[in-house]
Formats: sequence, structure tokens, C-alpha cells
Amino acid sequence: QVQLVESGGGLVQAGGSLRLSCAASGHISSIDSMGWYRQAPGKQRELVAGIASGGVTNYADSVKGRFTISRGNAKNTVYLQMNSLKPEDTAVYYCNAYLYTMYGSGQNTPFDYWGQGTQVTVSS
Repeated sequence: QVQLVESGGGLVQAGGSLRLSCAASGHISSIDSMGWYRQAPGKQRELVAGIASGGVTNYADSVKGRFTISRGNAKNTVYLQMNSLKPEDTAVYYCNAYLYTMYGSGQNTPFDYWGQGTQVTVSS
């Protein structure tokens, strides 16, 4: 069993900041990468930012220079610092981890795991 638990969403005015946190727990062997996705009403889920185990990061063009993804010291946590928020950033944000598990088929093949989602609303 693997769980991803997110926190930190909320309501903020345009120009404000929020910090999202996600912690992965359970029978995890190793984590290849972690990231944040978002889904706005009527739109497809999209990648916001990702970070690989070696620390390489990538961002959606729409958030470059405003959002920063980072890993915690324990390496099973990931954060998303969101600055200069815009109304178009409003969405449900999902944490993702691509990882190997200690047991079962996940020992040899990594799988995607998702958090439950946290709402971010930016008012104009």
C-alpha cells in the first residue's frame, strides 16, 4: 500500500502565494520522480512541475518563474511553492509519485501513484 497525502491548498487573492506539500508513505522501495499536476473544470489534467530523483526539475511554461518544486530531506516529500498566483492557476492540484514498491509487481516496474487532490482558488 502506498499513500500520498497533500496539504496546503486554499483561497488566495491574485498576486499571493501558497505552498503545497505532499508526503508519500507505505511500502516504498525507491522513488523515481515526484510531481504536481492540476485539473481545472472542463479541462484535462496537466503537468505543473516535476522533479526527478537526481534533482532535475521541469515546469509547465505557464508557471515558469513563479512556481518552484522541491524535495524534502526525507526524499519522500515534495513541495510546490506558488508565487504571483493568477486566477488561471485555479484548479485541483494533485501530487504524483512514480515509484517502486517493496512487494508485488512494483518491485521491478515503477507505477504512478496519486494523491487525493487539493483545491487552489485564486480570486481576481
